[in-house]
Amino acid sequence: MGDGIARKPDIAGMMNFTGLLEPEIIAIRRDLHRHPELLYDVARTSAKVAELLETWGIAVRRNVGRHFGMGVVGTLQGTGGDGPAILLRADMDALPITERNEVPYKSLNAGVMHACGHDAHTAMLLGAAKTLAEYRHQLSGKVIFIFQPAEEGAVQSPVDGRLLSGGRDMIEDGILEGVDYCYALHVMPELPAGTVGVHPHYAMAASSHFSLEFQGTAGHHSAPHRSVDAIQMAARFITEVNALMANQIDPSEAAVLAFGTLNAGTAINVIAARSMLTGTFRAFSKPTVAGITEGLKRHAAAIADSSGGNWKLELREGIAVLNDKEAVQRVLRAAREVLGEEQAVMLNQPSLAGEDFGWYLDRVPGAFAFIGCGNEELGITHALHQPNFNIDEDMLVHGARLLVRLALHEL
Repeated sequence: MGDGIARKPDIAGMMNFTGLLEPEIIAIRRDLHRHPELLYDVARTSAKVAELLETWGIAVRRNVGRHFGMGVVGTLQGTGGDGPAILLRADMDALPITERNEVPYKSLNAGVMHACGHDAHTAMLLGAAKTLAEYRHQLSGKVIFIFQPAEEGAVQSPVDGRLLSGGRDMIEDGILEGVDYCYALHVMPELPAGTVGVHPHYAMAASSHFSLEFQGTAGHHSAPHRSVDAIQMAARFITEVNALMANQIDPSEAAVLAFGTLNAGTAINVIAARSMLTGTFRAFSKPTVAGITEGLKRHAAAIADSSGGNWKLELREGIAVLNDKEAVQRVLRAAREVLGEEQAVMLNQPSLAGEDFGWYLDRVPGAFAFIGCGNEELGITHALHQPNFNIDEDMLVHGARLLVRLALHEL
């Protein structure tokens, strides 16, 4: 079958094969759910993923990521002839949340839980990988399976000190070279299992995190003129940044900034020498993100300078998830073919939440779609990032089939 002649794929056979994998996909998801891991500390998860891919005859590259080296890349070269390269991505990390679900596969790691469905994402992509590997002789092109750490946050790089999420780390290691299209699925409890939703343009906002430290000079309350008050600098910054968001950002642009923590001071009668602020801001367009970023720097510098203090800003840059028009239509077409005409819906209201798949879509056309995991009859209605979050596991085989179908549309 490796004669380079493309053949019409046996779609029905592939869908049936994936269906037979349902118990295996569920078992993988439950195993991952029992053993959640945070950010880049995904040694067990990445090892399991790599071992399964190798078992199915897929070429595996471990320790991917220029800064942290915890990603896994599987490459499946079809033997049915030349064709494009399609990338399918799943994330592997969990959240620092204590699970409240009383299920046989409840998290065994105290204070850590797969409360965002990344266990499901990984299991679905593994199911698709096994199916496509079984039918590689019918593929004309290449499928790249990306298993990414640290989607839920960013860590300071040991290489250059930047705050980096797993997507950026792997992209800087070259995973997008030669890729023609990329796709990812994310569970959505607001949609019932068996449905898929995709946004026509923006899907999610650029979510940027910041931490700002003001350094002043400590002193006694009886002699404030001999000190530089770091609390006063923080208070001014909060006021001025709120004014920035209200008066200097285009009101037609969806944008929001909120502070999360403020820490300062050591005693009731001592002027604080240090204050630390953290927060996030979310927007869609690159100019708006840049405007807020520059505004934070400008106000911090002006406040510190006029007060006689210093400042230090650390920023995790975000980017919006922007779907490609043609890729959106491919997702809808594949969803209709796999799930039915009424089960594929266009979502018109983008979310101000963030997702680092935006870094992929900034470089390669593709789409980020949501797959329903809710079931009111089973009481599976809790939102993402909640301690009672769970999924209707029937959706796992639907997601695997959808990923297979997407690959076939390209290959």
